[in-house]
Amino acid sequence: MSRLAALTNGTFWNRLGSRFLPFADAATDDLPLGRILRLSLFQVSVGMAAVLLTGTLNRVMIVELGMSASLVAAMVSLPLLFAPLRALIGFRSDHHRSILGWKRVPYIWFGTLLQFGGLAILPFAMLVMTGGGTGPAIVGQIGAAAGFLLIGAGMHMTQTAGLALAADLAPDHARPRVVALLYVMLLAGMMISAIVIGRLLADFTATRLVQIVQGAALLTMSLNLIALWKQEARDRTIAAVRVTAPAFGPAWAQFIARPRTRRLLVTVGLGAAAFSMQDVLLEPYGGQILGLSVGATTALTALWALGMLAGFALAARRLGEGDDPHRLAGYGGVLGIAAFLCVIFAGALSLVALLGIGAALIGLGGGLFSVGTLSAAVAISDEESLSGRTGLALGAWGAVQATAAGLAIALGAVLRDLASAAAAAGAFGATLAAPAAGPVTGYAAVYGIEIVLLLGTLVALGPLVRGSSPARTRFGLSEFPI
Repeated sequence: MSRLAALTNGTFWNRLGSRFLPFADAATDDLPLGRILRLSLFQVSVGMAAVLLTGTLNRVMIVELGMSASLVAAMVSLPLLFAPLRALIGFRSDHHRSILGWKRVPYIWFGTLLQFGGLAILPFAMLVMTGGGTGPAIVGQIGAAAGFLLIGAGMHMTQTAGLALAADLAPDHARPRVVALLYVMLLAGMMISAIVIGRLLADFTATRLVQIVQGAALLTMSLNLIALWKQEARDRTIAAVRVTAPAFGPAWAQFIARPRTRRLLVTVGLGAAAFSMQDVLLEPYGGQILGLSVGATTALTALWALGMLAGFALAARRLGEGDDPHRLAGYGGVLGIAAFLCVIFAGALSLVALLGIGAALIGLGGGLFSVGTLSAAVAISDEESLSGRTGLALGAWGAVQATAAGLAIALGAVLRDLASAAAAAGAFGATLAAPAAGPVTGYAAVYGIEIVLLLGTLVALGPLVRGSSPARTRFGLSEFPI
C-alpha cells in the first residue's frame, strides 16, 4: 500500500528522475524538473523553425520548386541579419517595464508572434514566387523575403529572452545544468522535426507543403504559450515607479570595456566559426570522398547529434561540480582539433569508422564549447558591475555565436569550391591536380582552416583560464587544458 501511495503522489517518479533521467539534477525546490522542461519548449519551437529554414524549405525550394540556388541561399541567410541585434534585445528585456509587471514574457510573446506570422505567409509566398499561385513573381519574392525575416527575428527574440528568463529563474548553483538542458531540448526539437517533416514531405505536393508549414506555425504558438504559462512572476511595483530606462549605448560600452568580456566574445566567435564551417560539408564529404550511401551519411549526422548530446550532459555534470566554464570550453576546442584531424585522415586512408569517430567528436567538442562559453557569459552578468544585465550578456553571446556560425557556414562551401578549383588548376602541384585529388583537397582545406581557427580559439581563451585559476603562475599550450 505504501508503494502504491508513492506512485500516486509522485515520490517514485521524482526519485526515478533524479537517478536515471539526464539533467534531472538541474531541478531545485523552487524550480522543479517539470517546470524546467515546460519552459524549454520554446527551444523546441526554435529548433523546429531552424530545421524548416535551413533544411526542409532549403531543399524544397531548390529541388521541388526549381528555384535558383543563389536566390535560395540569399533567402535562407536573411534571418542572419537579426543576429547582431540579440544584444539589444537582451538588454531591453533586462529593463522592460510592462504594465503587467513582466520583463521577459513580452519579448518571448512578440517573438512568438513574429515566428507565427512568418511561417503563416511563407508557403503561399513561395508558391506565388515559383508560378504555383496567382500574381506576379515579384510579389511572391517580397512575401518570401518578409517571411524569412519575420521567422529569423522571432527566433532570435524568443531564444534570447527565453534563455534570460531561465537564467533569472534558476539559482546560481543549478544554472549551468539548466542552460545545458535547454540546449538539449533545442537539439531534440531539431532532430524530431527533421524526422517528422521529412516523412510528411516524402510525397511532395504544394498543398502538403502549405499544411506542414502552417501546422508548424500553430505548433510554435502552442508550444510557446505552454512554455510561458506562469513562469515569470508579475511585479507591478516595477511599472508603478517611473524610472527612465538606461540607454543601450552606454551600457554596451561599459559591458564591452572589460578586457575579459572582449576576450570571451572573440573566443566565442572563433570557436563558433570553427565548429560551424563544416556543417553543410560533413555528409557530402562522406558521400563524395568515401562513397557512402545516403543512409550512411545520414548516420554521420546522427553520430554528430549523439556527440553533441553527450557534450551537453558532460558539461552540465562538470559545471555542476564546480569546474571552470572557460576550461571546459577549452576541452571542447581540443576535442574539435582531434575531430577534424580524424575527418581529414579518414578521407586519406579511406576509413569510414574514423570518419564516424570524427563526427561524434565534433559534436562532443561543440557541446562542451557551447555550454562552457554560455555559462561563462552568464557568470559575467553575475558580477557586481554588471548585475541585472543577464539579457545583455546572453544576447551578446548569442549575437556573436549566431553571426560567426552563419558566416562560417556560407564561407565553408565557397572555400571548398575555391580550393578544389585551385587544386585542379595545378596551384598546389601536379599530385593534387589529379581528378580524384581535387575534391579531397577542397574538403581538407576547409577542415584545416577549422583547425587553425580552433588553435586561435585556444590562444584567445588561455588568459581566461589562467585568470580563473589564481594558484597557477604559468600558462602555455603545454599546460592547456589540465
